[in-house]
Amino acid sequence: MTATVVPGYSDDKVAVLKRLRRIEGQVRGLIRMVEDDTYCIDVLTQVSATTKALEAVALKLLDEHLAHCVVDAARAGGEEADIKVREASQAIARLVRS
Repeated sequence: MTATVVPGYSDDKVAVLKRLRRIEGQVRGLIRMVEDDTYCIDVLTQVSATTKALEAVALKLLDEHLAHCVVDAARAGGEEADIKVREASQAIARLVRS
């Protein structure tokens, strides 16, 4: 029998979903702006705001991953700890490159 994996953000799932739905609305707003031929700088300003909102969600998820998944794996030790640390490092690298 396989153990059920609970994401680190499960305690804040409602808040994460609320943020993502707000971002979804921002993206729909961007689409309307382009459809309405809104001035480029105004569209770019909204793209920047949407990007920042996504980055905030990513950092929240990363923080939860470190606080729960990585810490739990480190306590258990062994190969699972190495895997979780490697995953976190790769996620951080992707965020820095984006």
